[in-house]
Amino acid sequence: MNIPFTKYQGTGNDFVLIDQREKTYIAHTAVDSIVRICDRKFGIGADGLILLENHPIHDYEMVYFNADGKTSSMCGNGGRCITAFAHQIGAAGIENTFLAIDGPHISKFNKDNTVSLKMGNVDQVIEGEDYYIIDTGSPHYIIFVEDIDDIDVKSQGEAIRYSEEFKEQGINVNFVEIQNDQLHVATYERGVEDETLSCGTGVTAAAIAYYRYAKKEAGDILIKIKTKGGDLTVSFTVAKEGSYTNIWLNGKATKVFSGHYQED
Repeated sequence: MNIPFTKYQGTGNDFVLIDQREKTYIAHTAVDSIVRICDRKFGIGADGLILLENHPIHDYEMVYFNADGKTSSMCGNGGRCITAFAHQIGAAGIENTFLAIDGPHISKFNKDNTVSLKMGNVDQVIEGEDYYIIDTGSPHYIIFVEDIDDIDVKSQGEAIRYSEEFKEQGINVNFVEIQNDQLHVATYERGVEDETLSCGTGVTAAAIAYYRYAKKEAGDILIKIKTKGGDLTVSFTVAKEGSYTNIWLNGKATKVFSGHYQED
């Protein structure tokens, strides 16, 4: 089968996107096919695969799979990329509403070619002795470090992800360095099982953890974030400690190329 696809990247987090509104090319259970497509040696190569499908209420539905072929929790950069893709193919306009695995989302394709994605509210932050755990649609473990360049993200992230506490369900691990109120974030992603150049839900969790870590006052917060794949911002409102609403993830989502994949 000839499968038309488009590849996008959001600050280095890359995805294969397939429009399935009129025809089903990839079944949700086709784990082997998804793994092959995401393989960087024998396939197209990507951190994940995203299917754009019809939805009776929203503009479309986002069905996301990690590179391991398994249905994943929410992907923030993937949500920004599918917004740009939907705008490109005429599936939605400047403003989108779509359904993802964690519920409905609003997103906007901006005039400067950035994409803003509204994330779900966060009502709980687990604070450990030297870490934070926050679910921003995907579960994240956040550690603040002195120098992010000294961190072996893959090996140190893997050790936490496969520790006794987290090995069954898995967890994403984020290392965060503070530089003049800007965060530098590096992420180990479960499902990819490696460091990725950026993680949307990860930087969102890091921004909220930083608010707690820096003991900032309640109100409207904007935090600038640098990942190895580019720059993002996260904004949110804090009415009281532990309640984070109006969370927006903003940054570039760029088309890389389009083509056809031959599935035997």
